[in-house]
Amino acid sequence: MPRKANAAFMKPMNVSSELAAVVGAGPMPRSEVVKKLWTYIKKNGLQDTVNKRNINADEALKKVFGGKATVSMFEMTKLVSRHLS
Repeated sequence: MPRKANAAFMKPMNVSSELAAVVGAGPMPRSEVVKKLWTYIKKNGLQDTVNKRNINADEALKKVFGGKATVSMFEMTKLVSRHLS
């Protein structure tokens, strides 16, 4: 029996202007936001080379991360959720 997708996770959400500068204009599901965020991080080489769990923010990501220069990937999820409504 195939697994049913979580409808709440796939619900399109509005994206803040700060986050839209990184992932594009919304609305889009949270899963798509995370996917585009990782594409941006990898494209710009923002993943820490020593500790791969950390993201080194550029100016656009600092606005999303509340001014923090470095965040863990677990903290990133919490900070990004503040920009979705």
